Parts: sequence; C-alpha cells; structure tokens
Amino acid sequence: MTNQNVVAPNDVKLLNLNTIFVMATSISNSNSQLLSNTAVQEPLVMFGGLLNLSQRNVRKRLEGNKVHNWVDSIRASSPTRAKSTLQASENQDKSSWNLYHPTALDMFDQIISNSKGKQIVTFLDYDGTLSPIVADPEKAYMTSKMKGTLKEIARHFPTAIVTGRCRDKVYNFVRLAEVYYAGSHGMDIKGPQKNRSPKKGNNGKSVLFQPASQFLPMINEVYKILQEITKSVPGAMVENNKFCLSVHFRCVDEKSWAPLAEKVKLVLNEYPKLKLTQGRKVLEIRPTIKWDKGKAIEFLLHSLGYDNSDKVFPIYIGDDRTDEDAFKVLRSRGQGIGILVSRFPKETDASYTLEDPSQVEKFLRRLVEWKRSITVTRTSV
Repeated sequence: MTNQNVVAPNDVKLLNLNTIFVMATSISNSNSQLLSNTAVQEPLVMFGGLLNLSQRNVRKRLEGNKVHNWVDSIRASSPTRAKSTLQASENQDKSSWNLYHPTALDMFDQIISNSKGKQIVTFLDYDGTLSPIVADPEKAYMTSKMKGTLKEIARHFPTAIVTGRCRDKVYNFVRLAEVYYAGSHGMDIKGPQKNRSPKKGNNGKSVLFQPASQFLPMINEVYKILQEITKSVPGAMVENNKFCLSVHFRCVDEKSWAPLAEKVKLVLNEYPKLKLTQGRKVLEIRPTIKWDKGKAIEFLLHSLGYDNSDKVFPIYIGDDRTDEDAFKVLRSRGQGIGILVSRFPKETDASYTLEDPSQVEKFLRRLVEWKRSITVTRTSV
C-alpha cells in the first residue's frame, strides 16, 4: 500500500476548501438535511481533523453561498433596464417568450370567448399591478384612472385584491367597500360590507379568515428586532404587514443586498416557525403554515359558491413571484387564466402577460366595456 492518498500536515494549506464545502453539501443533500452533525464532520474526519474547521464555520460558508445565490435570483426576477449592447438579444428573448405568453390585450377576444357562459371573478395583486412600484411603499397610490376602472370592475364582477400588504393598509389605498381584501398573502381575508361608509375603515365582524393569528406575537417580536438590525443598512425598510413582514431593499445599494439578507437570515435562525421568501427587491417573512395566494383564491371561490363549479372563470393578475401560487392553482383547476405583469421574460405559470399597471388598467377597462355592451344588448332584446 502506497502513501499516495495520504495528506500530510504541510500539504493541508494547498487544499481547495471549496471542494470540502461541495462534499459537505453533497452529503447533507443525500440525507435530506441541512448540514447535520454527521454531514459536516465526516468530510473533516477524512483529513484527520488537520483543517481545524468547525461545523459552525462550514455552515456559515454554505449559508453565505446560499444567500449570494438568492441575491442572484432576486437580480434575475427584478432586472434593471437592459444595456444597449444587450437590447437586441433581450428583445429576441422577449419575442420568443411572448409566443408562449402572449399579451392579454391582443388575446382579449379569445379570453372573452373562453369565458362564455361563465361568471368572471377578478383577483388582483396590488403593488406593481394596480399601482406602480415605488421607492417608498407608503406612497404606492393608484392613479385616479385606475381607481375609477377598479370601481367599475367591482360593480360588474366579484373582485378581490390579494396582496402581501397589510389588509388595512391596502384598504386605505383603495377604499372600495364592495371589494374582497386578502392581505398578508391571503392570511387576512375580509369580504365586502354593504351600506358602509369607507371612512369607517375595514374593521368589524366581516373577517372571513385569519389562519395565522397565533403567530402575531412572534411576528411583532421579529419586527422589532429587524427594525434594529437594519438601521445600519442605508435605504432598508421593514414593513409590518400584520401576519407577515417585508424587508424592502429597493433603495439599498446593490453591494449591501447580500449582507442585508445575511442579517435577516441570522435573525430567522432563532425562529424556525417563520420562513423567508423573496419578491421584487423585498424579503418576505411569513409563518410556515401551508397558506399562500393560491390557497386564498381557493378559499374565496368557495366563499363565493364556486368551489366545485364549472360555471366560473377566474382571472388573476399579478406581477410578483408570490402570485405564481395563484397561477398554479388556476392551471391545476383548469379554470380561468393567470396574467403576469412584467416587461421582461420570466418563468411563470401564467397564460398571458401585461407590461405594467397602465396596461392592466386598459385590460380591466375593456372588461367593463364588454360587460356593459352585453348588458345593453340583453336589455334591448
């Protein structure tokens, strides 16, 4: 037996530590665990402990890699304006993408044809769909034109706003009593109240569903911690959405994205009942319950009496990664359509696209005009 495979102490410094991290990751994945004691210690034992790396250091490096991969994913899902040298290539990619996800405005007549004989129900995200994405989330106002169109939509079709925002906050933006509001990614749902003044707010006995109520003390505790640790990151903002939290970094220098994500991840390591997800330049902290926007629209369809009905045509319009849960539900039900709001090609379960809130308003306006036209026709017959 030769000593070809023996690693001498003097040779340790020549080892590529990345190789060890890959080995640790491979072993942990095979055990379906994240860096268990055995998964981390075994690769180190192979080198007789000569590397003197602790389990905590290995976990920190691997989690750091995960955070950086996450940041790369966020960049991809929230792309900035394309550079001129890449414009032609991106235009070609978008043309190819639009073959599979055509604009809902061009396909409007086909959409209406598919809804024939069915009740249209509209589900709408708020930020980036009804209102533009803005630097200050407290100023995400709809245009007066959009608000007028939304009011008409709610008059003609059952309508719900499904958002990651706090329900009360979105209600204060919208102030339409005839709309269903599903805040906190659907964890705070309330139906419309008739004969109620909008000035009275959205509090009362009409709350339909709050499946995460027991998490409120924990969420409030984490909110205070995140407020403190993000003070050192210029531009970072923590928003309390009641049943979930949002760490906005739209105004944060891109070099600070990864350190910010690491700070948030470190806090959540102490709260295993909360999970971290991502959106458009925002980190979302939510309870680990099996509830999302997809579950929310299923609940709302059930509440409207369309749970097992083939006479309903849901239309869901949203721009965020969290809206994919709703798109998937509609695909699995084989009912209605999902419309992604995006200027850039993205992987999605939506059937159609719109570029921005102005196009959303045009689409909703066409729905209103179509509904009015068939109402007039039926009245005149």
